[in-house]
Amino acid sequence: MQGQDGVWTRAWEAARPRLAHLGRGLTHLILPPLAHDAPEAMGAAGLSAGAFSRVTFLEDPVCDGCGAAFAHDGGVFAETRCAACTAHPYAFARTRAACVYDDASRQVILRLKHGDQQQFAPLFARWLERAAAPLLADCDAIVPVPLHRLRLLSRRFNQAAEIARPLAKAANRQFLPDALIRTVRTDSQGGKSARGRRLNVKSAFAVTPAGARAVQGRRILLVDDVLTTGATAEACAKALLAAGARAVDLAVVARVRTARTLPT
Repeated sequence: MQGQDGVWTRAWEAARPRLAHLGRGLTHLILPPLAHDAPEAMGAAGLSAGAFSRVTFLEDPVCDGCGAAFAHDGGVFAETRCAACTAHPYAFARTRAACVYDDASRQVILRLKHGDQQQFAPLFARWLERAAAPLLADCDAIVPVPLHRLRLLSRRFNQAAEIARPLAKAANRQFLPDALIRTVRTDSQGGKSARGRRLNVKSAFAVTPAGARAVQGRRILLVDDVLTTGATAEACAKALLAAGARAVDLAVVARVRTARTLPT
């Protein structure tokens, strides 16, 4: 009997994923999922066709340093970094962004960040799974940009962590939500110059003792929602590198077009 039980158990374990997939398919046939942004039936959870078509997704070739799209594909001998990243590299080694931060993407990102609509987090994770595939392949662990504990209490969740969690699961990488902390409740970065942003977050981040053990000698993928000037991500990267990380890369849902420019 024990032998038969073992056979049935193995057969059930093998069949369970297929049965679950079939069950989800039947459920979606009867009750199709709605778009995240509109009461519109979808084949799979995501944005409505209109909203999706307005998002400007970033495709290769992009600058390896800041994720900006290159105007033309220069082939195998083309530069891999824009002039600004060549002249003034970030502390993080490489960057990938899923899309451009503009009116279309801002609307959906703010629904997660300030609208408490957490269904957008897995969607953004799927976008990054594609856009940041080279960084995911090379990283050892994933760390979200943290919120200060008081801001976390008022917002109730950290949008970067909610994006990073399913991303780490899909990529089979270790998720380190508490490795990096924000020790200073900084002012909002909105409206500040690039220099003002850097000063605002200088020394604002620290690696916990447990985090230092977890990042030691490892390549870390830092995750955030938006890259504006890179000041916040750079401050985080410097803290991780000082704690012993081998290298830090950055993945963001969106980047502003003018995130990097050469000083005039």
